[in-house]
Amino acid sequence: MLAFLLAPFYLLFNLYLFRRIMGWVRAWFPWFRKRKHWAVPAALYAFFALSFVLAFPLPAGRLKRALMLIGNYWLGVLLYLLLAVLLADGLRLLLVHGLKLRSLRSARMHRIAGCLCAAAILVTSVGGVINARVVRVTPYEVTVNKSAGSMESMKVVLLADLHLGYNVGLAQMERMVARVNEQDADVVVIAGDIFDNAWEAVEEPEQIAAVLRGIRSRYGVYAVYGNHDIEEPILAGFTFRSDGKKQSSPEMDAFLASANIRLLRDEAVLLGGEVYLYGRPDAQRPGRGIEVRKTPAELVEGLDTDKPILVLDHQPRELEALAAAGVDVDLCGHTHDGQMFPGNLTVRLFWENACGCLRVGSMHSIVTSGVGLFGPNMRVATRAEICPITIRFAE
Repeated sequence: MLAFLLAPFYLLFNLYLFRRIMGWVRAWFPWFRKRKHWAVPAALYAFFALSFVLAFPLPAGRLKRALMLIGNYWLGVLLYLLLAVLLADGLRLLLVHGLKLRSLRSARMHRIAGCLCAAAILVTSVGGVINARVVRVTPYEVTVNKSAGSMESMKVVLLADLHLGYNVGLAQMERMVARVNEQDADVVVIAGDIFDNAWEAVEEPEQIAAVLRGIRSRYGVYAVYGNHDIEEPILAGFTFRSDGKKQSSPEMDAFLASANIRLLRDEAVLLGGEVYLYGRPDAQRPGRGIEVRKTPAELVEGLDTDKPILVLDHQPRELEALAAAGVDVDLCGHTHDGQMFPGNLTVRLFWENACGCLRVGSMHSIVTSGVGLFGPNMRVATRAEICPITIRFAE
């Protein structure tokens, strides 16, 4: 319902932007001063603006994939197009109408301003596309004041938000696994959003599973599901199915099994006989077989709280409650660190720990910005990353 309410605003934004673009174009090319010559630019603009809408009803195939990719690139460009035009219009109102600098109203200044905006949009968008494909390493080191027997330390590699689908596929997984295998990990954990709402969007799943089977670690690879690890139609970030429980498809579950990734469903495993790893279902969409996930107090019941307890959760919620229950390290993703400027600034308004390492009582909360992408096919002022975490234990 919300998507339908916002659709008129999306159309109005695009109409506004198209008129501003054509105002700049006709400053360079007088031929476009006649509206009848706007037909081809209007059709081209409409194709980009509506590409993901055109893709939505199509069956799975190359045409749908191509249109979805175009639409995801467009959403990123659209954000910076809108910011650039609003900034230019705001400066024009301030300088021309406010400070009465009439010389800035000339056609020459109009052309210069348009060129500067176009260059900024192009550089930001292309840089964002390239940046999203570079998998970086963000290390952390924390100390847990509990004994782990003869184990002095453990290296945990935290991954999250792969979002396998139209944006992310085999090449990004190869880059990710190469970085993981450089770390000499004791255990690798994936904090949800492995998929991007649709199994049909995953290209070359057998090859991707083979690459993921190549992850090297002493105690294996564990994962939990996130809010996007479900089979549900999605359009520009809005979902369009309300009937039935929202849960993963059988194909998603089988994929993890074939990739040698163990899915934890509100359960704990004991690593090396000394360290607990507890995997929580997602707070919003707990998935198949789980109606209500356990509270922080309930999940530690039956565990030896004298041993270190690591919790793997998709969203960084309930930090104080987890710390009070005796959890030592909480490992999460979900936020993407905002993914694109200015999202990296606003995301901090909604999460106690939006990205990075935060001490909450005696617990360490670590949130990664993730490996993949959701929606716009770019990262600006954020990074795709893996997080090797060295956890040292008290003697």
